[in-house]
Amino acid sequence: MKVNRQTVDLSAYPDLVVIYLGMRVNALTGLKTLLGFGPKIARSVEEQPEGLLLHENLIFSLFPPHVGMRQYWRDFETLERWTRSDPHRIWWQQFLKDSGGIGFWHETYLMRGGIEAVYADIPQPLGLLKFAPVKPAKGSMFTARERLRLNPEKAQVPVYSEEALYSEDVEGKSR
Repeated sequence: MKVNRQTVDLSAYPDLVVIYLGMRVNALTGLKTLLGFGPKIARSVEEQPEGLLLHENLIFSLFPPHVGMRQYWRDFETLERWTRSDPHRIWWQQFLKDSGGIGFWHETYLMRGGIEAVYADIPQPLGLLKFAPVKPAKGSMFTARERLRLNPEKAQVPVYSEEALYSEDVEGKSR
């Protein structure tokens, strides 16, 4: 039987963005955190955020539990705007205060060129971390827009400023 080869015409999506996101359980308490995120993410997708074309759930491994998603966005601006709005903004603020026993990562790929990634509390290298030089997510590497070197004048206000995130911990002690 002949193979049915197909392709796609992406000409209607010149600014397409594909993002892979993952959550990995690092501690037993992370199971509760991970299971708590499932319904929240499902609800946010059901609300059909502007620019989100498709959301797919993925399982990366069962041991340790490591799940994620792949999302297709119309353009970087709508993705960035959504990440700065509720509920995502609240989730990210909570995670940055306390990971809840999970690690989080994302890798973003742009149709027009460019790749960026961030890894938070990921104990073993995965994805781009396995072969690319590792740098702290600070300075010009702090936000996705900066890592992609995209029009800084269009930047949305980050969930946390770099100064707030790295100068004090949750109790207000210097880092």
